[in-house]
Amino acid sequence: MIRLPAILLLGATVAAAAPLALCLPTANHNLLAGAPDQFFMYVDRTFEGAVSKPWEGGTFGFVRTPIRVNGQLVFTHFHEGIDITPLERDRAGNPLDTVGSIADGTVVHISPLAGRSNYGKYVVVEHRWEDSSVYSLYAHLAEVSCKPGEVVVAGGALGRLGFTGAGINRTRAHLHLELALLMSTRYEDWHKLNGNGTNCHGNFNGMNLAGTDVSRLFVEHQANPQLQFSQFMAATPVHFKVLVPAQPGKPGLAARYPWLLHGTAEGAVSWELSFSATGLPLAIAASQRQVAAPLISQIRPAEVPQRYLTRGLVMGDGDKASLTQAGRRLVALLMDDFPVVPAAVDSGKNKGKDGV
Repeated sequence: MIRLPAILLLGATVAAAAPLALCLPTANHNLLAGAPDQFFMYVDRTFEGAVSKPWEGGTFGFVRTPIRVNGQLVFTHFHEGIDITPLERDRAGNPLDTVGSIADGTVVHISPLAGRSNYGKYVVVEHRWEDSSVYSLYAHLAEVSCKPGEVVVAGGALGRLGFTGAGINRTRAHLHLELALLMSTRYEDWHKLNGNGTNCHGNFNGMNLAGTDVSRLFVEHQANPQLQFSQFMAATPVHFKVLVPAQPGKPGLAARYPWLLHGTAEGAVSWELSFSATGLPLAIAASQRQVAAPLISQIRPAEVPQRYLTRGLVMGDGDKASLTQAGRRLVALLMDDFPVVPAAVDSGKNKGKDGV
């Protein structure tokens, strides 16, 4: 297999796209002031007998649950968003910070009942950037103050920071913020096929949102206010690529995010999808290679098993790898490669992704 470059630039330049005009979601601006330890909420950690409260555990990526593998320190738990610490609390320690939208957009989903998700009470806002919809998610809210369909401006109030949801308490109250792509417009069928219980959130279930590093976007946008989201995505490292059999027409993912598509869609025998290590889709390109089922075509070599580096989407060692069942399910979701499921009565509650 071919070794991938450290950074692979993806996507064509989108002409005359409007600036993102981002703003941080709370009054805590320490991220942009060079004080990340005062911006990210710490996690409680006990590792090899040492107790600590690293603020790095509140950042995006593989930042939690350290283990040693082949003599290397590896963090195995993927945190799909960032955790922002509150600035204001009342005498009882309850956070008071107002949470606002990071950019102009439309509220597309609210979950006002904390028990319906590990996110607790949460809000999803749709942003129309470069002829595509990108979604910001605001979790663990104490209260929601907006409604679906409401148009919001950057900084417009969505709710109040809190500590609803799983694995969080008053002391570690924070805003969990994600910025994500919508993986499928048919999530409900995929959800039922994979036995995940009742879905209370439609297409805005956290399992259907593929997150990217929003803190990096804030920092890079501050340095370059003209930065486009497609350019930001293009600078994300590719960890593996997967070939999938082509279906008639352009993949839904490419239609939703046209800047992901490289080259023409005509005459594709298969599609090659580029992924970050976390499973975020970064590019789609037509291929003439015949495959009967999803197949890894490239992988970044590693000295530890690939499953630790890909949240279990890929298994293998070195530069030899294959998709796990979780990896195959992800590809099926992205490519809408699953049947329509007849309406049926489900049992249990969907908890979505771990957003703590």
